[in-house]
Amino acid sequence: MRHLGDFGGLVELAGRRRPLWPGPDASLRARLDESLGMPPYGEDVGVRTERVWSAGGIDGEELSWSPGFGPRTRAWVLRPASAGRPLPGVLALHCHAGMKYWGKEKIADGPSREVPPEIRALREEIYGGRAFAVELARRGFAVLCHDVFLWGSRRFPLETMPERVRVLADDLRELAERRGGSMTGRRHYDTAARHHEPVVAKYCNLLGTSLLGLVAREDLIAARVLAGLPGVRADALGCVGLSGGGLRAGMLHALCPQVRASVVVAMMAALPHMLGEHVDAHSWVSWPPGLAAVGDWPDIVALGAPSPLLVLYGERDPLFPPAGMRHADARLRRSYGAAGRPDAYTGTFHPVGHAFDVVMQEQAFGWLSSTLSPASGR
Repeated sequence: MRHLGDFGGLVELAGRRRPLWPGPDASLRARLDESLGMPPYGEDVGVRTERVWSAGGIDGEELSWSPGFGPRTRAWVLRPASAGRPLPGVLALHCHAGMKYWGKEKIADGPSREVPPEIRALREEIYGGRAFAVELARRGFAVLCHDVFLWGSRRFPLETMPERVRVLADDLRELAERRGGSMTGRRHYDTAARHHEPVVAKYCNLLGTSLLGLVAREDLIAARVLAGLPGVRADALGCVGLSGGGLRAGMLHALCPQVRASVVVAMMAALPHMLGEHVDAHSWVSWPPGLAAVGDWPDIVALGAPSPLLVLYGERDPLFPPAGMRHADARLRRSYGAAGRPDAYTGTFHPVGHAFDVVMQEQAFGWLSSTLSPASGR
């Protein structure tokens, strides 16, 4: 308990009130729903087509819809050019990466072929230099990439953030300049947004919801949108994401019967192992209220069993303890065995850090291709 230090007894003390990490039982889903505090959403979110384009063998369509509050969600749907048959659909879920100015742009190319330098650098660092959603579309999928609450088209305007947050971002920009560096306007926004996230989490806690509940709600809406698009096979939907996108993929796997195959990348470990020094590395989105009293993360994701699940682990991932990843892998194998489908779970360990590199992408794309077949089912 390095980060708790002399206060490590808090863990045992909290467990006296409610058991921590209770095992998977019939009440797990109800406990999860209570922790998420997810508001309801309606059937009609007003989907609109904003524009279409074709480039590099990909047909693209920009959609927008209203999740019920705030600005409209913007999304891109990518398909292989002139697809003549209904395609399996995949939700490609963008990561957190401390970069909220952009959302879907991290993993997909839109109507503009220009890639901002910070996006190019992020892709080189964690995505093998690829816009992986474009590569996935080329393999014969209809791929939907949408901005989610706090990111891209769903981000908070800088002027609505508390003055304290804006002043802190200004001070950090000034410090960078004094040290001979610089901070672009978008980087300045991301600096402010990082310190604004706890503010939004406070509002969520006050209102009986959570950041993860709101994010999961918007992903559930996106899954419904994708399933209803012409030329998309509603019986063959999948999802894939890295890091924060992997968190979102795990929640869709647990909560959305329409999603029949899920790929979670670099976002899986047994939560008790995280207590030593790995909690702070993750955003507020990862920690809805009372999560430890809900259950362990692999048990929550396994609520989606026996639907097929692929988890890709980074053996050198600094955000997760190796023992926690191995423990989660073992728990998922047990859960899928208990569900009568041990073959439906695949967990593989890769010699990488916190990344979704080309080798991992190729495994994920091949697995989705073989899994989202007419015989697939939940």
